[in-house]
Amino acid sequence: MIDWVISGIETGSLPRLIAGLVVLEGVFLVWLWRARNLGIAPRAILGNLASGACLMLAVSAALASAPWWDLAILLLLSLVAHLVDLALRWRGGKTPPTD
Repeated sequence: MIDWVISGIETGSLPRLIAGLVVLEGVFLVWLWRARNLGIAPRAILGNLASGACLMLAVSAALASAPWWDLAILLLLSLVAHLVDLALRWRGGKTPPTD
């Protein structure tokens, strides 16, 4: 049973599978928000999910010995998604409550 995990890591297919699951998670969470008004607003999670998916694809590219520019592009996309997520969450001038 563990052989498929080892093979998936060696070929880079396991991180691609995880990235696909992250995309499905995003689709489900957006649907849940829009159809049932439950969960977290898409604006609050999509940057985080995109960043994580790009990181998983970067790991996959590295494991599959992809050209360096593929890895660089995926890491840059992850950084951009992270910075967008950070900008959307930033609360200027407010201090967190103290207990």
